[in-house]
Amino acid sequence: MTVFVVPMEAALGAEVRGLDLAREMDNATANEIAQAWYARQVLLFCGQSLNPDRLAAFSRHFGALDVVPAWRKFHPPGSKDVLVISNVIENGEPIGVLGYGEAEWHTDMSYIDLPPRASVLHALEVPQAGGETSFLDMYAALESMPRELRGAIEGKVINHDSSYDSAGGLRPGAATFDDVREAPGARHPAIRLHPESGRRALYLGRRRNAWIVGMDEKDSDVLLDALWAHVLQPRFVWTHSWRVGDVLVWDNRCTMHRRAPFDASARRVMHRTQIVGERPIAA
Repeated sequence: MTVFVVPMEAALGAEVRGLDLAREMDNATANEIAQAWYARQVLLFCGQSLNPDRLAAFSRHFGALDVVPAWRKFHPPGSKDVLVISNVIENGEPIGVLGYGEAEWHTDMSYIDLPPRASVLHALEVPQAGGETSFLDMYAALESMPRELRGAIEGKVINHDSSYDSAGGLRPGAATFDDVREAPGARHPAIRLHPESGRRALYLGRRRNAWIVGMDEKDSDVLLDALWAHVLQPRFVWTHSWRVGDVLVWDNRCTMHRRAPFDASARRVMHRTQIVGERPIAA
């Protein structure tokens, strides 16, 4: 089959045309998709109609599938590999997770030792306004960083708090704390080496309760604030407005993303998979 990769007019992202993801993909096509993904970090496939099994089958081209243990009950019937992302309430109970509020800038599950390498999200129902997903190019953010700021973060390790989710909620069983140096979670290099592309990417996770290991809390906050001010420049960002049938695949190792809030009364239903990752290696 003929595949066309059309880069977005942004630092990252590309639309892939000519593929029906409900069909089996041959190895040559899968390799072409992988190379485009390494180059552009986020891929968009429009007009797709995938049941959970076909979404899982497509996702496996990017690696073995993972699950989020705390969200096991939010799967479509008979599909333990797919997670429902939704604000919809049925019979007094949510059918999915993450609601309708803002999901702040983050890297998926950076608070575990082996963060997922990728996520795949398929739009089934979308609101008329809001709910956009934005992505940050963490390669470009690092490569364009002022020399003094880059020198300050080289060789540093960041503690990624596991207490709060990207919507700002305290995770089940998590406890509050007063000192970020006591936050639970995983510790990862602030600059990591991408195992496929060989490029270096800034790896921040999320801002809430982050701490640069070994630094005084105040000094750590000053440096983290400077890093975040640098990365949140529009030149590093691509924002996607969802349509029914869209599928997005993003590389969790060299991007961050956020979700804009939307009207609580509107319906938004997504199916998501995530791919088992590897331990971040310092670059």
